[in-house]
Amino acid sequence: MTRRNWIPVTAVGLAAVLVAGGIAVAAVRPWSDPAPDAGGASTPTSTTAPDGTRSAAELRAAFLDRYEQDGRIVRTDQGDDTVSEGQAYGLLIAYASGDRERFGDIWKWTAKHMLTDDDLLAWRWTTDGGIADGQSASDADLDAARALVLAGSSWGNDTYTKAGKRMAAAVLEHETATTDLGRILLPGPWADSEPYRYDASYASPAAYRVLASATGDDRWKELEAGSRAVTKAVLEKSDLPSDWSQVHADGSVDPMPATGNDARVLYGYDAMRMPLRYAEACTSADRSLAASIAPTLRRTTQLAAQLDLGGTAVTGDRSALAYVARAAAEQAAGSTGAAAKDVDRADRTAATTPTYYGDAWAALGATMLTSDVLGGCATSAGGAS
Repeated sequence: MTRRNWIPVTAVGLAAVLVAGGIAVAAVRPWSDPAPDAGGASTPTSTTAPDGTRSAAELRAAFLDRYEQDGRIVRTDQGDDTVSEGQAYGLLIAYASGDRERFGDIWKWTAKHMLTDDDLLAWRWTTDGGIADGQSASDADLDAARALVLAGSSWGNDTYTKAGKRMAAAVLEHETATTDLGRILLPGPWADSEPYRYDASYASPAAYRVLASATGDDRWKELEAGSRAVTKAVLEKSDLPSDWSQVHADGSVDPMPATGNDARVLYGYDAMRMPLRYAEACTSADRSLAASIAPTLRRTTQLAAQLDLGGTAVTGDRSALAYVARAAAEQAAGSTGAAAKDVDRADRTAATTPTYYGDAWAALGATMLTSDVLGGCATSAGGAS
């Protein structure tokens, strides 16, 4: 099941990803993102670098200003529809900015228009017919639950906390499966038959930690361990993670094409999120998975928007996301100089016209790699084994 029409990332100001964290393209500058306070939006001072790049806080504000309309995150470059992933990104971005008003608006719209009876989010909504696809997508459900429990805890809002816990319980109930590798995250309830579809970039170790703490449910620890095991198995099959894989009940893993219309098995717009998810993890075992793909991505200075699983370009298209993903892998590997160069390449590669998806990951990537506000450990390098 393919949920997106992929468009190359075109976020501007992507050099903020590591410049804001003290890894500078032009000069090192100290910065840390303020945590959301209980009183409302945080008010950081300007953190724009001398070379004009923007901080994570500025990228988040720009995303919400451009795409949030009365609580709905509008994919203005894709027909003005809305997807659950976008609403979840909006919640995370608003929470990280301490913007209680926008967070409330986004959740109110989401709960009214996309929340289903099983406490998950319908995948797609359109202006001409409401819900266009009632299936859920676990990456959106996981991100939304994470944002809700974080907001509920930080802001003393029991309504958010309860909603986040209900969604978290629904993810465990409807969007996970048990294999010989352990509990794994399914892309949605539609993928509940063996062999299971698997997308390594949906798994979020930091989100698992947040939800385990909020709920006290040990199945989140099982999911963290199982996701680590299956993602490791994916990487043992190839140098780079594939956009999609299939996982058998016995734990065996096979890379697979994203759709039936394209037989190629690729590292593309899905898989490029994997190093960002794992670079923010709180254990060295998880962060090592992000770091493990850095050597393959280093084989060529210029990255294409899609690579085969050995790292060879299969298109002439360029994407800023390819470079920020490699920056995350380099940061996880401790190669800060290489990461800084990739941030610069991301800025130079970004197209002049912003896109919803690219801008979302420019803001989220900068936040995940330079701050622990979303419950990750990228800046502190964790400490757990």
